[in-house]
Amino acid sequence: MYLTKEIKTELFKKHGGSETNTGSTEGQIALFTHRINHLTGHLKNNHKDYNTERSLVKLVGKRRSLLDYLKKKDIEKYRSLIKELNIRK
Repeated sequence: MYLTKEIKTELFKKHGGSETNTGSTEGQIALFTHRINHLTGHLKNNHKDYNTERSLVKLVGKRRSLLDYLKKKDIEKYRSLIKELNIRK
C-alpha cells in the first residue's frame, strides 16, 4: 500500500505540527497532495481507469477548497505551503 501509517504520521508531523493533529488544514493539504501525486502516477500507466480519474478530480477539488480557506485565514502559511509542496497556483 502506498500510504502507510508511518507516511501519514510523518506528513502530519511535518505539516500539521504534531502527529496527532490530523485535522489541521496544512496537514490535510499535505495528505491530499501525497494522494494526488500517487494517483497521477497511476493514471500515467492506466489511462483508461476512469474511476481513479474521477477520484483524482474530487481530491483536487477538496484540496483547492482547503487552500482557499487557508489563503483567507493566513496568507503567509498559504504561501509557504504552496512553495514547500510544489503546488502550482
